[in-house]
Amino acid sequence: MPTVIVEGPKIDVEKKRELVRRITEVIKEVYEIPHVTVLIKENPPENVGIDGELLLDKKRGEGVD
Repeated sequence: MPTVIVEGPKIDVEKKRELVRRITEVIKEVYEIPHVTVLIKENPPENVGIDGELLLDKKRGEGVD
């Protein structure tokens, strides 16, 4: 059974439901199998670094929190 791991920012439960449903549909279609596991790993901006800077700090610099 394939396992798909999605790492990204926090999203609400409804968006997670849609994400899992849509990923599962595609994997089932391509692999032609009945079972797919999707793992969602949420990463807060203070735990993500891009180009030597925390994402949290980059967002603050853009005026976005």
